[in-house]
Amino acid sequence: MMRQRLLILLLLMTLLSACAGTPDRSQTVRQALIALGQHGADEILKAPQLPKPQYDQVLLLATPDVDSELSIPPQQLLESIARGLLGVDQGPQVLDWAEELPENNNSNLWWLASRLESTAPPLTLSDRVLLPYRLNLTLRRPGSKEALWQTSLDGALDADAL
Repeated sequence: MMRQRLLILLLLMTLLSACAGTPDRSQTVRQALIALGQHGADEILKAPQLPKPQYDQVLLLATPDVDSELSIPPQQLLESIARGLLGVDQGPQVLDWAEELPENNNSNLWWLASRLESTAPPLTLSDRVLLPYRLNLTLRRPGSKEALWQTSLDGALDADAL
């Protein structure tokens, strides 16, 4: 009887350690994109054109343009950027906005366009494959084609996380 209990306990410990040992693939993707969104949000909030206090500003987020080689759904990137911006204390208001508004005189509205592009062939390392990227972010007024601020962030995503 003692032997059975010991065997059952050992089996349970093995199952629990297997579950805790390997992160879920979707969780890994989520963490990689959250970090990318947070980095993008940090840069957006540093834009000198974005008036202070920022909580009075409204950012309309366009659906991102994402290179297909990166295998990232645009909605996931949009969510990560939105979460990064919403996570800032006293940050701007953020709206997922599919269509651009016509030009208007509302000084607190901003259109945020983003593009995630592959910048080089995959880099094969001994334990992973990295996908170099460039995230382009552009702030402008709704209805205007003139970029009032833009920046590019370069990095690499782990292909196994995608």
